[in-house]
Amino acid sequence: MTSVESITLEVPDVAAARAFYSAAFGLDRQLNVRASEAPTSGFRGFTLSLVVSQPSTVDALVGAALAAGATTLKEPTKGFWGYGGVVRAPDGAIWKVATSSKKETGPATRQIDEIVLLLGVADIAASKRFYVDRGLAVDKSFPRKYVQFDAGSAPVTLALYGRRALAKDAGVPADGSGSHRLVISGAGPFTDPDGFTWAAS
Repeated sequence: MTSVESITLEVPDVAAARAFYSAAFGLDRQLNVRASEAPTSGFRGFTLSLVVSQPSTVDALVGAALAAGATTLKEPTKGFWGYGGVVRAPDGAIWKVATSSKKETGPATRQIDEIVLLLGVADIAASKRFYVDRGLAVDKSFPRKYVQFDAGSAPVTLALYGRRALAKDAGVPADGSGSHRLVISGAGPFTDPDGFTWAAS
């Protein structure tokens, strides 16, 4: 089954990015970074979500990210779907930390249960067909709203969301241009309809 084997963020300062992701989220192996000065402005068209078990873990990870230099886009808060908050890393990448649970199940930890890469796309149906044609299996699908692909044993789950809806969820304007500053490894090499670049794993 085709899946996302790894993701690479393109950043202006590799050492600083590695230090941030280690201190903020403990992501030493699941996330790659490489140097890039590719022009980019505004919303880059994607977010990364860290799914955790309970609200106190959301608070712990958001707090660690802010202490390491992130900025707040959305304060952690309760919603009908659970509890979560959104931060922007110093390199510009947007991270959401969330749980579907509204109750504590134990002491706060830093354990991340799932990493989800959400791509903001212009046409969900067309992008879904594009990825299915390249061997990705659909796990969940809500017509023209949201698609999540089966990650299997891969470390990252891929999902599609409308670009404007994703920007709204992140708390930023939807406008943006230039490089996504993101390379996805697994099913490539190819570039998808929204300009996201995939490399071979």
